[in-house]
Amino acid sequence: MKLQKPKGTQDILPTASAKWQYVENLARETFKKYHYGEIRTPIFEHYEVISRSVGDTTDIVTKEMYDFYDKGDRHITLRPEGTAPVVRSYVENKFFAPEVQKPVKVFYIGSMFRYERPQAGRLREFHQIGVECFGSSNPATDVETIAMAYQLFAELGIKDVVLHLNSLGNTESRMAYRQALIDYLTPMRESLSKDSQRRLDENPLRVLDSKEKEDKAAVENAPSILDYLDEESQEHFAAVREMLEALDIPYVIDTNMVRGLDYYNHTIFEFITTVDQSELTICAGGRYDGLVEYFGGPQTAGFGFGLGLERLLLVLEKQGIELPLDDSLDVYVAVLGSSVNSKALELVQAIRRQGFAAERDYLGRKIKAQFKSADAFKAKTVITLGESEVEAGQVTIKNNQTREEMTVSFDALINDFASVFAKVN
Repeated sequence: MKLQKPKGTQDILPTASAKWQYVENLARETFKKYHYGEIRTPIFEHYEVISRSVGDTTDIVTKEMYDFYDKGDRHITLRPEGTAPVVRSYVENKFFAPEVQKPVKVFYIGSMFRYERPQAGRLREFHQIGVECFGSSNPATDVETIAMAYQLFAELGIKDVVLHLNSLGNTESRMAYRQALIDYLTPMRESLSKDSQRRLDENPLRVLDSKEKEDKAAVENAPSILDYLDEESQEHFAAVREMLEALDIPYVIDTNMVRGLDYYNHTIFEFITTVDQSELTICAGGRYDGLVEYFGGPQTAGFGFGLGLERLLLVLEKQGIELPLDDSLDVYVAVLGSSVNSKALELVQAIRRQGFAAERDYLGRKIKAQFKSADAFKAKTVITLGESEVEAGQVTIKNNQTREEMTVSFDALINDFASVFAKVN
């Protein structure tokens, strides 16, 4: 049997992982400016953490979860999304306690798992960056969080990103709209897809989110949820729009956007761009003011988003955006002869301890092959070390771009490589 990676997974090789690390580090830097700290939750959770919070009728729970019973007969699932585990952690670790400063702002970066048909930008193991903010019902929190994602896209250089905005209102507004939607869709029931016929009974708002052609046609003239918002919900949504406009963040109102999870209320949003003439959601989220209470904590406002790393990198590639990656090497040590093997190791270790990236030859190759490696590694400088250099206590260091050389003592490299490096560069 030929051993291969499971379907819907990928090996992220070093040349690709440099791009991943750049995006992840830029996200960390951006989130730090907004006073977010990193949280790391388990890669698997109790099944109920996801099924009850995300919604028993969602596609995630009914079709896509990787769930199993472990050796203790506990029902376990690999996490399919990031919000529910973070909320579970928030409650379990009592972040709602009075002594904890509010709002609590956290972000996460990690693997998620969903069993679905693999395609570009959507794998069975995928990676997500997400943020969650707890304790503020202020609409400014909605806008600040959206603005943070918008800033990240701007700093990455991503173009043509459109913010789609909607409101699901509070519980009362949502229930009123739910009934209006049932009344509208019921006469068309037989024309809906099989999935949407089921959704009409279980969660009719999900019909709006369907990608099936017949469902899209059915909801084209559906009532707008904005017409069912009560005064409180209208005021919240108006404040969000006003603040987005004050920050010069353009948006479009998308009343058919409902998001695929049951826990949202008030503001929901997606950032959408076009890839190969198809719309692609690269970031999505919203407000979830009832989820902490659902997990046994006190009533706590929440707002957050998740963005897919694979999709983000796909957009960067399709838009031809070159990330400013530095994969160069500070110094390459060409080693001439096995007798200087130990001395070469001593030299590269001393250089590394001083904060420089260094590599050396380990294979006993001819000098020409070693110089080729130095070029392939984009080494800024090359040091040649052989028996004569060790005996004399002096070595030649060469600028690998200008080819200028200088001779320095071995001790100078060991004790103060920074000064030597500055002179030769």
